[in-house]
Amino acid sequence: MSAPLSRGGRFAVLSAAFGGLLFDGFELGLMPLASLSVSKDLLGAGYTSTLGGDWFARYTAALMLGAAVGGIALGSLGDRFGRARAMGVSILFYSVFAGLGARVHSQEQMLVLRFLVGLGVGGVWPNAVALVAECWPDKARPTLAGLMGAAINAGILLLSQIAQIWSVSAESWRWLFNLAAAPAGLGLVVLFLLPESPAWLASRAAAATAVKKPVAPLRELFRPPLLKITLTGIMLGSVPLIGAWAASKWMIPWADKIGGAVQADYKALTQGWWAFGAILGSLAGAQIAAWLGRRLSYFLISIGSLALTLTMFQLTAPLRPSFLPIVFAQGFVATLFFGWLPLYLPELFPTHVRASGSGISYNVGRFATAGGVLAAGFFFTALGGSYPAVGSAAACIYGLGMIVIWFAPETAKQSLKP
Repeated sequence: MSAPLSRGGRFAVLSAAFGGLLFDGFELGLMPLASLSVSKDLLGAGYTSTLGGDWFARYTAALMLGAAVGGIALGSLGDRFGRARAMGVSILFYSVFAGLGARVHSQEQMLVLRFLVGLGVGGVWPNAVALVAECWPDKARPTLAGLMGAAINAGILLLSQIAQIWSVSAESWRWLFNLAAAPAGLGLVVLFLLPESPAWLASRAAAATAVKKPVAPLRELFRPPLLKITLTGIMLGSVPLIGAWAASKWMIPWADKIGGAVQADYKALTQGWWAFGAILGSLAGAQIAAWLGRRLSYFLISIGSLALTLTMFQLTAPLRPSFLPIVFAQGFVATLFFGWLPLYLPELFPTHVRASGSGISYNVGRFATAGGVLAAGFFFTALGGSYPAVGSAAACIYGLGMIVIWFAPETAKQSLKP
């Protein structure tokens, strides 16, 4: 049995995980903010607003596909070789390939790099969440789960504040991708210096002395008794991801199109209002789950997300006085999911497959998200470039969450499985 980490070791793990997820959020927020500027520059005279929206959908789909693959592959790597090592590799992936985005000369080159960035984006989440959950006592997990969810949105908020100071335009956007390479230093520190999870070390030691050859994590997750749990986790992770990327994120290019002509930093201002609400929502999500129970809280979050997303796209618009407050409210409610998920998903799986199970639950939904974003891009073009129409149609995914949650187990009074 491995000795538990010291207080300093636990805070080192928490700081590294928070930092990895913060810069994860920076990468997630980068293309919604920069996409139209990148397309205007790279397409030149061939650029149209409808084509810009279409490429926004393609970039988002590429990132989601990469994140889905990375979450599964690097989540499995975390179960095999350690959560800290896999998290360090993931941070290096998203930093290096984001930095290379400053050197592209075509839309296709950027598209490939967004997929590669996605590999790292997807790999950080399951390993960071599993590492923190295993290194801290059960009573601290609701608070820590909220911090993990808030870290991603803090990265998006940080990006929006930087973009309000230094403009992101068709003439000046490459600096943003150079900046996105900076977290590589954190990746090296995590890879070589961060302590490993004692629970994972104990699990590996037990597996090494077992008579039976251990089953590969991915194979075990997709056969009884874990198959039903895995499929449930995938459905619960898919709803908020599809809602966020196929619906909510269209508000940024919408704000850029309508508000950018009047106020150059309006898209960054919009993202900042959303991210501030999202930070508070992520912090509150796990606490609400602990207070109301896992199932009731998810159900209520789904209702609120559907109502506010439709309100944002149908009852207001960029530059109206009500737009930014509604963006803030939608960011708060729709990201309650992302404090809920890091609390609930680790509770579903035993230690030896926890990172893989959490990663699959969270990231397989990104395959569906990529499909949803591409479908939204198709409808965006078919509807003549209407941001409200495409955002409202995609928001209906939250209705599925209101149904799926009642098939999930209630884990509120349980400790993490050994």
